[in-house]
Amino acid sequence: MIDKTLKQLSAGLAAGEFSSTELTKAYLDRIQQLDSQLNSFITVTADAALAAAAEADTAIKNGTAGPLTGIPLAHKDIFCTQGVKTTCGSRMLDNFIAPYESTVTSKLKAAGTVMVGKTNLDEFAMGSSTESSYYGPTRNPWNTDTIPGGSSGGSAAAVAGGLVPAATGTDTGGSIRQPAALCGITGLKPTYGRVSRWGMIAYGSSLDSGGPLTKTAEDAALLLNAMAGFDHKDSTCVDRAVPDYTATLGDSIKGLRIGLPEEYFGEGLDSGIAERVNAAVKELEKLGAVVKKISLPRTQLSIPAYYIIAPAEASTNLSRYDGVRFGYRCEDPKDLLDMYTRTRAEGFGEEVKRRIMIGTYALSTGYYDAYYNKAQQLRRLIKDDFQTAFAEVDVIAGPTTPHPAWKLGAKGNDPVAMYLEDIYTLSVNLAGLPGMSVPCGQVNGLPVGMQLIGNYFDEARLLNLAHQFQLNTDWHTQTPTFGKEG
Repeated sequence: MIDKTLKQLSAGLAAGEFSSTELTKAYLDRIQQLDSQLNSFITVTADAALAAAAEADTAIKNGTAGPLTGIPLAHKDIFCTQGVKTTCGSRMLDNFIAPYESTVTSKLKAAGTVMVGKTNLDEFAMGSSTESSYYGPTRNPWNTDTIPGGSSGGSAAAVAGGLVPAATGTDTGGSIRQPAALCGITGLKPTYGRVSRWGMIAYGSSLDSGGPLTKTAEDAALLLNAMAGFDHKDSTCVDRAVPDYTATLGDSIKGLRIGLPEEYFGEGLDSGIAERVNAAVKELEKLGAVVKKISLPRTQLSIPAYYIIAPAEASTNLSRYDGVRFGYRCEDPKDLLDMYTRTRAEGFGEEVKRRIMIGTYALSTGYYDAYYNKAQQLRRLIKDDFQTAFAEVDVIAGPTTPHPAWKLGAKGNDPVAMYLEDIYTLSVNLAGLPGMSVPCGQVNGLPVGMQLIGNYFDEARLLNLAHQFQLNTDWHTQTPTFGKEG
């Protein structure tokens, strides 16, 4: 059961080959036996999962089940889940029990899925390696000496390691696509506003997007069907009909125009990754796609623009954590100012503090126009580059990351080197576009991802293209030896 896709598990449940209770127990057993090696989970909700699985079995028996009924899932521990600890990987929220359910987790619960737990992440989703978590780093199941990517590294590692068939993640600057690439799975970041952010604890409010981490594009389509849609509780959520993303998966891609940005294949890209991505593009050409070179001239400016805008929004969003209303509070404060100061100094980790300080500085009087306002102008120019490109092509393709997974601790003392690992993903968030990563090869035994970028609300086209690629390649079926020894 462990190697099956969501589609296969759904068919097995419907045919009575196994029950949701049996399936859930199988994954819970693997989590108990193996997660000490990965540290992909912060919280495991075994009792609640088995109760939900029993309800799902009743629905299946009664003929009222949907395609996701009885499927075990994990949620990134940035989604509020009522009655369950929601930490954001931070000491600041180590004691926070969410009093309400996020829209994403609520929709998936209504679809009949079974939550088995909450996954590890970079603290408040700030990072590219899942090393900044208060609960310790997550390890990559392909090589446990390497990072799984971040910030949704716990979700990606859990799916790649066979601890759960699918998981949710969030993507502010690549945090679904990058760990999906480094762990050899499929990850989709929808158009900004396609999935509700209500109950998804904010990092960068104008950048955050929730999305699925799965084994295949078909599975991602199944999950997005349940996750997407308008939510009146989120003012940034778009009131637009949700198509059935599985309906067009089988369409031909003959004549589809794919653009390759020259800026994505220059200096800084690992030669092995370049070879694998180029080989993947050739597979798409064999299927009838038309490939042409394009330019996204302001790609290099996405890093400075992002690392002004995102920290600025983070400094505002994280100002609420002051020890007064909820979360961590320092012991025996002398006065109110001492409580504020020590609570935040003790409750936040180094990377979060770094970004709060950068963001506060950029928003301060005398620097707002020079930094924040200038970054927003760059953001508009980056968006214009994409729109110019989409006048010529239907989809943009390239590498998801410049390098394969690196060793734990290798970039810990060099935050700028860590930031550069997001060079191909950041601009997609700045523009609010949909993007996804699909497995397309390996370099030195570590997975490589190909990134596909679409125009606004063009998730169906991306999923169709990815599905057709996966029908004709087997990279997405390859799994690590982790958990299979003996």
